[in-house]
Parts: sequence; C-alpha cells; structure tokens
Amino acid sequence: MPMNGIPLFLQHVIRVDIMNMYHKKITLHKGLIEGAYSHMVFGFVGIRVIKTAIASILAIIVANLAGAVNPLGAGLLAILGVDVTRKRSIKTVSARFLASVVGLLLASLLFGLLGFELWVLALYILVAFPIIAKLNFKEGIVTSSVVVFHIYGAGTLTLHGVLNEVLLLAIGLGAASVVNLVYMPNEEDKLVRIKKEVDAYFSLIFTQISSNLRDTTYVWDGHEIIDADEKVNEGIFIASKALENRLMRTDDIHADEQWLIYFYMRKAQLENVQGILQLLSQVYQSFPQCYLVADVFDQLSEDVKEPHYTGKTEQLLNDLDEVFRQMDLPVTRGEFEVRAAVLQVIRELQQYLKIAKRDKKQLRLGV
Repeated sequence: MPMNGIPLFLQHVIRVDIMNMYHKKITLHKGLIEGAYSHMVFGFVGIRVIKTAIASILAIIVANLAGAVNPLGAGLLAILGVDVTRKRSIKTVSARFLASVVGLLLASLLFGLLGFELWVLALYILVAFPIIAKLNFKEGIVTSSVVVFHIYGAGTLTLHGVLNEVLLLAIGLGAASVVNLVYMPNEEDKLVRIKKEVDAYFSLIFTQISSNLRDTTYVWDGHEIIDADEKVNEGIFIASKALENRLMRTDDIHADEQWLIYFYMRKAQLENVQGILQLLSQVYQSFPQCYLVADVFDQLSEDVKEPHYTGKTEQLLNDLDEVFRQMDLPVTRGEFEVRAAVLQVIRELQQYLKIAKRDKKQLRLGV
C-alpha cells in the first residue's frame, strides 16, 4: 500500500492495524461488517451482492460461449472471486488460481494412483490443504476444493477434464476481477460524515471536561469517549479500504492517505484525552486555575470543529503559563495537589495540540 504522504512514525502502525482488520476480520462498528456490504441499494441489497450477481452471470455466459463443460461452475468460482477492494481482489484472485492449479495437480496424482474413492478425497484434503497453506495461497483453499470436487464428481481423469477446470477457473475468476476493477464504491461522503461525527464527539468531550473543572461535583458518564473511539476505528477501516481501491498514484490516493493521517491523529489524541480524564480525578476542589483552564477547553471545543489548525487554544495556553507564574503559591496541601493535577492537565493538552499542529500541516480535512 502506498504511503508516501504518511509520516514514517505512523506507517508501521497503519500496516499492522490494516492487516489485523482484514485478516482477523475485526468488526469495528455494529453497522459495519468487513465494510463489504456497507453500501446499500434499495435499503437492503449491498453493492457487493450486486457485483457478485453480475460477475456470476457474466462468467456463466462466457463459459457457455467458450463451450466449457459445466458452465455453472464458472459462476460459482466468480462468486468466490468477488472481493472487498481492487488490490485485495488482484492478490486473492492470483492466490485462488495458483492454489487451484496446485490442487488439480495433487488430485490428479492421487486419483490416478488410488482411484476415485471417498477415502482418497479425504486423503487429498489432508495432503493438499497444508501444502496450499504453506505456499501462502490460503485464500484459494475453497476455490481449489471446488475444481477438485468437479473432477471427483466426473469419476474419470482426463486431460480434457483438467483443462476444462482450468478454463472454468480463468473465466470465473476473470469475471470477478473485471467486475471488481470496473467499479468500487466511493467512500468520500462516508468519510466526511464520520469525520464530522468524530469532531462533534471531541467537542462534546472538551465541553464536559470544562464543566468538570468548574464544578467538581459534575457527573459525566464518558460515553462520548467510547463513541469517538468506535468512529475513529471505523474511519481507519474505511479509509484504508478506500486506499486499497486505488491502483495508481493519483490525487485521490493522496486524499485517502490524508484521511488515514486524520483518523490516526484522532486515535493518538484520544490517548491524550484519556490521560486528561485520569488527571481530572485528582481535581476534587475548584480553584481559580481550574476556571482558567476550563476557558481553554471551551475554546478547544470550538477549534476542534474548524477545518484547519487555528492556534487559538495554543495561544491561550501560552498566555496561561504567564498568568500562573504570577499567582500566589498554594496555601494548603489540598490546593497544592489540585493545582499540580491542573498543571499536568495543561501538559497533556499541550501534547494534544502538538499532535494536531504537526499533522495538520499535511491535512486539508480539519483540526
């Protein structure tokens, strides 16, 4: 995956997260199942379902025209070949085809030597599956099983039969590849919507922090933190999926990279926010310093929704440093503890702004 526009310190994290999302099939949001069926037509039919139907029918028609035996097999192989992204489709189609060729060779050897018996079919599975997995063609295990079962069902081993299966493979997987390459849904509108939701959650979080600093008895359940984290993860998944759909370096790829930078920035900032919340547990009394810092969070709750880095919150923090220096020293131990915690909140907030200031230089997406 091209990452020319992404800071080096993020690239390893991004690759690991994307790999986990695809290969472990992590559900990032209740309404997002692998991102495959998230685009709905008529409210209930997913884009991938429509693509699968088109690829299947196309494969059957082409197989009929090519005079292949059992053209429906090409349709089944096309169903297996439709994937989530263009790059993943190219990779998995290659793996499926090569795995099937390996499976055909092993099956031909076993059926030719031992005959067409059920125990031979079981032996094939025991031998072929580990070999295919070892060759790193795991995606092709099911596809290879389909073509081998066709051979077993025929009950005879001929060169024509094997070549027919190769033809069905080429047609079925080829149709799936064509459909995958021709159309992939545009994720831009969805990413814009998720960004607005994330920014709104951050704004609410900072408003709640401000309220807590002004009134230490204020109760907040913190659900916005969980909601923001879910949305950030969903954004990372969709942005990475959109990037996987770009086969050539274009402005669109740069835009998708920027989306990844944005959501990973928010992910890092959420850690700062969690650190701030832990420090707030030590603020059990309100002092003048608390009200001053609350004003900073009020400003930040507005800045976070701006389309660029404003620097207003940073300026307020800088001014606050000078104001704090001129204030009297703590009189009691309790005041000392609270003011120390507030000072740590400021340090954590400065780190938050540092992340924003650094990454916003590369973004056109928000603060």
